[in-house]
Amino acid sequence: MSRIYLDHNATAPLRAEARAAMIAAMDVTGNPSSVHAEGRAAKAIVERARADIAEATGANAADIVFVSGATEASALALEGRGLDGAAVEHDAVAAWVSDALPVDAQGRVSVAEPGRAVLQLANSETGVIQSLPQGLALSDITQGFGRLPFAFDWAGLDMAILSAHKFGGPKGVGVLILKRGTDLAARIRGGGQEMGRRAGTENVIGISGMAAAARAAQRDLENGAWARVERLRDTLEQAVESAAPDLIFAGRGAARLPNTSCFAATGWKGETQVMAMDLAGIAISAGSACSSGKVRASRVLTAMGYASDIAQSAIRVSLGVETTEDEVLRFADAWGSAYRKMRARAA
Repeated sequence: MSRIYLDHNATAPLRAEARAAMIAAMDVTGNPSSVHAEGRAAKAIVERARADIAEATGANAADIVFVSGATEASALALEGRGLDGAAVEHDAVAAWVSDALPVDAQGRVSVAEPGRAVLQLANSETGVIQSLPQGLALSDITQGFGRLPFAFDWAGLDMAILSAHKFGGPKGVGVLILKRGTDLAARIRGGGQEMGRRAGTENVIGISGMAAAARAAQRDLENGAWARVERLRDTLEQAVESAAPDLIFAGRGAARLPNTSCFAATGWKGETQVMAMDLAGIAISAGSACSSGKVRASRVLTAMGYASDIAQSAIRVSLGVETTEDEVLRFADAWGSAYRKMRARAA
C-alpha cells in the first residue's frame, strides 16, 4: 500500500506546474546579468516570475526580492532592527526578535505597537490565524499564502517573507517583499543583483518554479479547494477524538488554517507517535520541521500555556489539496490502533 503524506506544512509536494516551469528553465543557458541574447532570455524568466509573484501576493514587482528561502529573508529583513515578536513565531523569525508580545491560550498574539512588531499570518504548528494590524513591520506569510486570502498592499505591511516549498514550489527559493521606501541593507554583498539588495546570480530554475507554484496556489484558493480540505481536517479530528476522548486540540477555539490539526495525547511523546506512524506508512510531524527531531517541548504550545508533558506529546497533521478521505481515515485508524496499544502498555 502506498505511503500517506500528511506533513504539508513542512513541505508541500512539488506541483506539476512548477516542475514543468523548472524543466523549461533548465534549457535557458544565459546568466541573467549578461547583456547578450542568452542572458536576456534568462533575465526575462526572472522578471516574469517577479511579476507573477507580485500579482499573487498583492505587491509591486519592483518590491519583490528573490532569496534562498524564508530563513534568509528573515535575516535580511530583521537583523539589527530590534523588533518585538512572540514565542509562537517560526525559529527563522524568532532568531531575530524578542519574545515580548503576549500570546493567549488559543495562540493569538496581541500587538500594541505594529511599527515595532513582527507577526506571522498563520502558525505552522497549530494553524492558528493571526489578525494582522495595519502598519506591521513584518509578517511571515509562509504558511498562509495560497490557503488564505491575502494581499500585501491591502494588509498594510512594511515587509513580508515567503518560502516556495510550502505551497508546492521548489526548496531553496523564497522572497522578501518590501513596502516602497523601506530601508534595507544588503547582507550578501557582491554584484548588483536584485537591485543591490541581495547579491549573487539568481536561481533562475527555482524562481521559475516558485512563480508557477504561486499561480497554481492562487488558482486553488479561488476555486475553493481548501474548503474540501477543511472538511477532511474536521473528519480527521472527529475520528481521532472518538478513539481518544481525552485528546487536547491546540488552537481549536481560534480561526485556523483549513489543513492543520495539532493535538496531544498526554504521556505519549510526539516523537514516538511520529515514528509509529512512519512505520505504518504515514508521514506526520511533531511540530515545525525546523525543530522536529529535537527532544523538547513545543515552544509554541508552551507559549500558549500548556504544561511541558502536554507540549511534548503534541503532533501536527497537515493536509494538502490532493489529500483524500481514504488517506485521512487510514491515518485515523492507524493512529487509534497505536494509541490503544500505548494505553494498554501503560496500564
